This record gives sequence, structure tokens and C-alpha cells, in this order.
Amino acid sequence: MKNNYSCHTYVALIIIGGILLLLPKAAHAANPTPLLLQQQVITGTVTDQNGLSIPGVSIILKDTKRGVVTNLDGEYRITASANATLVFSYIGFKTREVPIDGREVINIQLEEDIAALGEVQINAGYYNTTRRESTGNIARVTAEEIENQPVISPLQALQGRMAGVEVTMGGANPGAAATIRIRGTNSLREEGNYPLYIIDGVPISSIPTESNSLLSSSGIDPLNNLNPSNIKSIEVLKDADATAIYGSRGANGVVLITTKSGNKIGTGLEARVYTAISTVPRRLDLLTTPQYLQLRQQAFENDGIEPTANNAYDLLLWDQDRYTDWQDFVFGGQAQTTNANLSFTGGSENTSYRLGGSYLRQGTIYPADYNYHKITGNLSLNHYSEDRKFNLGTSINYGIDHNELAGNLNLGPSVFLLPPNAPTVFNPDGSLHWEDWSAAGIPNPLEGYFNDSNTQTRSFIANTYLSYEVLQGLQLKTSLGYTNYTTDELRKIPGRSYNPAENPQNRSAHLNTSRTSWIVEPQLLYHSKFGHLEGDFILGATLQAENSSRESLQGTGYATESLIGNLAAAEMIINAQSASTQYRYAALFSRFGFNWDQKYYVNLTARRDGSSRFGPNNRFSNFGAVGVAWIFTEEQFIENQLSFLSFGKLRGSYGSTGNDQIGDYGYLDAYEATRGPGGLYPTSLANPDYSWEVNKKLEAGVELGLLNDRINFSFSWYRNRSSNQLVGYPLPAITGFQTVQANLPATVENRGIEVEFTTYNIRHNNFSWTTSFNLSRQKNELISYPEIEQSSYANVYKVGYPLNIVLNYNYTGVDPETGLYTFQDVNEDGRLDIQDRINIQDRNREFFGGISNNITYKNFHFQFLWEFVKQPGRLSYLNAGRTSNILAFYLSEPNLQIPTTSYQGSVAYSNALNSSVFNQDGSFLRLKTLAASYNLEKIAGKLGLQQCQLFLNAQNLITLTSYKGLDPESPVGGSSIGNLRTISGGLQLKF
Repeated sequence: MKNNYSCHTYVALIIIGGILLLLPKAAHAANPTPLLLQQQVITGTVTDQNGLSIPGVSIILKDTKRGVVTNLDGEYRITASANATLVFSYIGFKTREVPIDGREVINIQLEEDIAALGEVQINAGYYNTTRRESTGNIARVTAEEIENQPVISPLQALQGRMAGVEVTMGGANPGAAATIRIRGTNSLREEGNYPLYIIDGVPISSIPTESNSLLSSSGIDPLNNLNPSNIKSIEVLKDADATAIYGSRGANGVVLITTKSGNKIGTGLEARVYTAISTVPRRLDLLTTPQYLQLRQQAFENDGIEPTANNAYDLLLWDQDRYTDWQDFVFGGQAQTTNANLSFTGGSENTSYRLGGSYLRQGTIYPADYNYHKITGNLSLNHYSEDRKFNLGTSINYGIDHNELAGNLNLGPSVFLLPPNAPTVFNPDGSLHWEDWSAAGIPNPLEGYFNDSNTQTRSFIANTYLSYEVLQGLQLKTSLGYTNYTTDELRKIPGRSYNPAENPQNRSAHLNTSRTSWIVEPQLLYHSKFGHLEGDFILGATLQAENSSRESLQGTGYATESLIGNLAAAEMIINAQSASTQYRYAALFSRFGFNWDQKYYVNLTARRDGSSRFGPNNRFSNFGAVGVAWIFTEEQFIENQLSFLSFGKLRGSYGSTGNDQIGDYGYLDAYEATRGPGGLYPTSLANPDYSWEVNKKLEAGVELGLLNDRINFSFSWYRNRSSNQLVGYPLPAITGFQTVQANLPATVENRGIEVEFTTYNIRHNNFSWTTSFNLSRQKNELISYPEIEQSSYANVYKVGYPLNIVLNYNYTGVDPETGLYTFQDVNEDGRLDIQDRINIQDRNREFFGGISNNITYKNFHFQFLWEFVKQPGRLSYLNAGRTSNILAFYLSEPNLQIPTTSYQGSVAYSNALNSSVFNQDGSFLRLKTLAASYNLEKIAGKLGLQQCQLFLNAQNLITLTSYKGLDPESPVGGSSIGNLRTISGGLQLKF
């Protein structure tokens, strides 16, 4: 497979090189040739009210499609006739029309217009819209917000910034996949809740990649190979109006990632470098050695048992005065990060391009030399013909990362909750220490320490689009996309990682995966205006194919450690497996959007999908939506009566989307070859009749702008119902199969409200202050499941309750005689089992959101974001009397079980974990992002730079919570580490 990877790399380099060779010719060809002899060249500079140049201002010749864009200095150059009129426009400023009147130099100052911010173009997938005209619910973050955060995956930059979007980190290891949920959990299947990812118009699989390293629980994030500094914006489509055009792929929302493109005029070079240090921000408050030993001795006294070397090695064999801070040992390190970005942009009137690359290296907080490396490259090219009818665009993103982690090593609670007087784990020469641990009859807790996991992923995403204006308003367009995502993982397991008394062998484990896909989407677009009626029409088709493969095997018996991984040197190759799947998808889609007098808006979308994951009888399905909006402030009576209301819109939508996120070939019987020759045995049971999961979405919202849009407010109410649930239905063991793919008659509902507002508190010449706030409150509920009590899910889900629940025993207190926890035996059968777990606890968040402030004073910019979450939590690690450290607040809590080593005490504690005994408030308020920057104008001027900026950023700086675990973001147990405190500083230069 490595030859394939090299092939893709060479193909990418050839494509990039070819395009670069053509750029000078394209740019030269794009220089305008005077159409008439009387035309002249007009130059000038565009500035704001403070005299600062504005790059990216659009200058169009009135009543034509010809125009240019200002460069980084705000300068422009355009050829026009002496009596023409120039139209200057830029988001956030009032549009100006300026007659040329024979002048050759025209300098313009634009006036700020807060209301114009509503005209910001928003990516809605197959079309663009604006905040003002949108009938759907689309959340958006920009490049500035993403760049302020030193993150690996762009998903990490969304926390606290979007209403209705929950992002939970996958752990402290770089590369771990985060979990994103858009408006709750729709499916009973974990893999059925992933949103659709689209990068520059190309869909990629959002399912994390399999790994056998420390990332095995979360998987590898498929977005890791993107460069966050190259992202222009991220839009999240949430309601039916926004997602239905994606049909079966949009049931769980759509994440649109748009990368940066080049300038239209001139050239520019930008460099950005930063270094960072990351640490674990919190520690568990654990027992000291004297406190721990006292509880252990008390436990033996309570049980009336004599301590021996077998049951009390920590009391009799280990040093009673020794103390090791195992938390500091395991995750007390500092992960150092270095990141460098370089981009080059340029172009002419008709051609623009951007070429960039980045390098990132991140260390680890753990006690080993683990490192994460990432290299990315990107190219964007956009070209128009002289008559502006033909448009060609290309976007290429390539990334490769190398993740060095420990393999087969648990660095979790089993290590950092070791007794504080436990012996050393290393010998003076750095080898693992076994003597004291073997004397106690237990393995060294760092068994496997020298195992090494090397995971390399490669991602290639390319998109090319072509469009041609056949007639005025009629456009033909085709989008072509290709993706290739591969992982190579080698886990080396040397014998010195294990007790030499067991004569361990040198071993290796190999895992290779590949995902390759292509997509073709021809489209017909029509725009027309008839008096007060304006309409847009899209008719398109989608053809998509995806091939996936997986290979795994293990090698054993390597003669020396240096040969591990070289399969030719392995004594034996075992557990070899290979699998490949093909997925085919086809669709027809259409959109008809029209408005009357820019006051009443209607958006109709429809899609017919076909998926190879369903049998012939149910392969196709129809989806669609309708969205409407009324800008009531355009009504004369509103203008007259409510003059303080600068903008007001009511909107609503209803529609259906589908879900085909299931395994391939589930409608067929599957077989595998027997170990002996000539035989087959069945591995999965066919069900040709299962059909599409359907999500019906309803939404209503209001958006307001007050005091000339200095205060903007939006409120959304939604209700999503997902039915015909697709699951792997559990089967009795007697059938010979574990599950069969089937539809369950269950309906899951997610309903909630979202509140957002933005205020422009101060906007003066040298000082501005903006505040943004978002709040989400949602409720998840299984509203219907006929005969659930007779199904295998009777003890997992309950009608009328959320999917994410736990069934608890009814806690009745501590028995005063035994000192152990007691619980109600509901059915009085003399034992505690699932029938007695009658208390239902909702583990979902009650509400969440964020509040951010942006402050600018002259050359200084300051921004911070507070993230807040209201949620329940639960603690563990309070089992006093065992050979494991516990939380110190046990000593001050009178209502907990006595220290004990007995079996009865262990059962009581286990039952307590399934009750309300250890429930806590898991809510938190976190200073998620703090960013400060300063533009060194004088130094930039002396060095001939466009910009010289120093910046200092901090992430997860402060967390306020009553939860006693490590990270309240994952408030179950208390041992999860999801968010590191990171402080970074750097320099940005623009030439």
C-alpha cells in the first residue's frame, strides 16, 4: 500500500507543479486589453474613516460585470472609459458610486455601515445567501476566530461559539477525534449521529479512523490533516431548509469548511509562526501516604482480617514513608508545540491564486518522548474569461501527519491512582523495575512502556469546478471532487516492555486503512427578475463512489528489537485479515428560491437519493423541505410605528432528511472462508427489506436588529423527529449471529431553543467593543417504541426519556450496623438486579453556550470567550480500603461507606456506582479563549511590510466548577482529560 501512497503524493505534486507553471500565462492572459481607444487607466486607494487602507474592496464598472479588487494596500487599477461610473462595495461599509469624469486618480474613503454586515455571504452548500435573506438556520465562524486558537482539528475551534452545536474533546492525545453533535442525538446507533463534512464542495467521511494506539477509544479525526490557518470559514447547517438539499447525508447536520483563496490584484506573502506550551490544568485531590495507610489499616480492622503479604503488600512490603505524586508522574509534563504557516497569494483582474503550506509539531504531557508532526499544503486557483462568462476554479488540500504514541499502555487511573507509597517503576538504567512488584504478586503498572505506536495518515482532497453563462441568468456548472485518505499504523511491542520472567517475545501489530472517493455534480442554475419577483433555480445531480479497505495482521518472534516491524524477519504472521467495501450513491436535487420585493422569501428544496446500502426494493427515497421568511420591517406600517427596529424577520421551515450511515452489504448474506481449505461459514444474516431512517425537522425563528443594527437578536425553536431507526438488532446466541440489520419502530425527538445576540457596544474611530452571546437548551426524548418491553432494548431505553440515560438503584443510605451502602429491593426477591434499577437519570446537558467580547483600541486587539455548560456529573474513585488511592474529600464526607476490603463491601460499592450516591453537579464556566495582538505599524513601515503583528493566545485558562474530577467537560468518573491549558505566542508578517 505504501507504493499507492507515494503515487498519490507524486500525482499531487505534478498537478500543483503544472498549475504553477500555467499561472504566469493565465495571469498574463487575464490582463485587460482596452476595448476602445478612448478608455483610460484609473488608479487609486480605498481607505476607511480612520485613513486605514481596506484590502478586498470590490470595484465594479456600473451596469457591467467587469471589475477588480483592492490589494493588501487598498490600491486598485482598472481600465474604463472616461464617462463611466465606478461602484465601490465592501462588507461592513456603505456602497459608493463615483463617476470617473475623466480623472486618472480616484481615492475613496468608505463609511462604515453596521447594517451592511447582514449582507455577509454565507455558504449554504450549493448556493450562497446572506443573514438577511436566509430562510434557514446556519451558524458561522470565521478565520479570525479559528486562528486565535492553537488547535489541530478545526472542530476544536467551534466549542462555545455556535448555538446548538456540542463539541467534546476526544482526549489529551493529539489527533484524537472530537465528538460533534448538532442539535442532539438522532439515532440509536453511535455511527448514525455523525454530521456530513464538506470541504470546498467535496464530501468526506466523518467517521473517525480506526486505531490500536492510545487513540483507540476516540479514533483518529479525519479533519486533522487540514490546516486551520487556511480555513476561511466554517458554516454549520442545522434545520431542514438548510440541510434537505443534501438528502440522506444531511440528517445530522452539515459542516461546510471553506478554505482561503487568493487576491485578485497584485501579490502578497504571509508568514505566521507561534510556539506554545500545554499542561493539564487540574489535579485530583488525592490522599497522602499517611492518610492512605490509615484507611487501609482501618479497613482490615473493620473486616477483622489480619494483614498479610498477599492482601496487604502496601502495608507490609512497601516503604511506609515513601510518597510519589503519580498524577504528576503520568500527566505532569509540558507538551511543547511549534507551528509555522506560509502562504503566497496573487493574481490579476481575471485570475487569482493562493499557495500555502504549514508545519506543526506537538509534544506530549506523558512521561515519554511522544510527538505529533503535521505537514500540509494547499492550492487555490480561480480564473474568469475576459467576458466573465466562463469560470474555472480549483482547490487542493494535502496533509500528512505522523503520530508517535505509546502502544498497549494504560496511562489512566490504574497508574495515577496507584498507592502513594508504591515502589518505583524504573531502574536507575531506565529499564522497567520488576522486583518489588513481583514480590507483591502484581505486574509493573507501566508494563508495555517501551511499546511504540507510529500512525501516519495522508489526506488528499481536490475539487475543480467549471461554470459557463450560456444566456443572461442561465449558467451551467460542474463540480468534480476526489479524496484519498489513508492510515498506516505500526505498533512495535518489544519483549523488554514485559516481565523477563515470562520470557516475552518481540511482536508487532500492523493496521492499514484506506478511503478513496470521487464525486461528480453537474448543475443548471438560473436567476431571473420580473418586476418585484426575483427567483433562483438550481437543478443538479450527484454521482458518488467510495471504496474502503482495511488490512491488519500481527508478526511474532522477531530475533532482535531492531527488526520489529519487518515482516520478513518475523517468525510467524498471525491473525491476518483483509476487507474491502464499495459504496455507491446517486441523487437528483433541485432548489427554487424566490422573493417578492426583497420582503417575502420562499425556498423550496427537493432531492431523490439512491444508496447501495439498501436492498433493491428500498434503494431510493425522496426528501425535501420548504423554508419561508418575512422581513416585516420592510412594511411601511412597521417603519412608521417601530422606528427603533432596524431589522425584523420571521422565518420557518419544515422538511425531511434521511440517513444511510450503516454498514455496506447488510441486505445480503455474507460468508468467510474456513481456516481449512474448501469451506465457507456465514458471518452475517441478510435482511433485504430494511429501509431509510427519516428525520423530519420543524423550525420557527425570529431575528431582530435594533438601533440601526447595533443590537442583533435571534431566537429559534426547533423539533426534529427521527423514525424508522436503523440498528444492528441483537439476536439470540442460538441463531449463530450476533445482530441483523433492521428498522426499529422507534421515534426519537430532539426539541429545543437557541438564543443568539450580538451588540456593537462602542464603535469610535480608535476604539470598538463587540459582544456576542449564544445559549442552547435542548431536550432529547424517545417518544415512541411500541412493545419495547419485549425487545432487547427494554433495559437500555425508556419511552418518555432521553437516549442517554442510566438506570439506578434507589439508594436507602448506609447500614448503621455494617457501614455499607444499602439499596431498595423493589420486587423483594432477595437480590439486586436490573429489575430493581427504577430510578432514571438523564445524563444530557441542560443548556450550554458562550459569551465572547472583541475589543480593539488603535493597534491593540483583545478577544476572549467564556464557555458555560449546565449538566449533571458523577464521580468514582471513592472505594476506601482497597489498594488504590481515592479522592481526599472522602475524609470529610460523613455519609460514605466505611473502609473495607470485604467482598460485600465491593458489591455495595459497585451498586453505589449505579445509584445517586456519587452524583455531582458537572456544570462549569471556562475561559475558553483569550487572545491579544498588537500591530507594530512603525516597525512594519521601516521594514517595508504590510503588517507586523505580535500575538499572545491562551486556551482553557480558567475553569470554574464544583465538580471534583479532572475535567468537567466529561463528568463521568472524573478521570477524563479532554482539554489542556495552552499558552502560545507568535508573530505574523504580511509582505
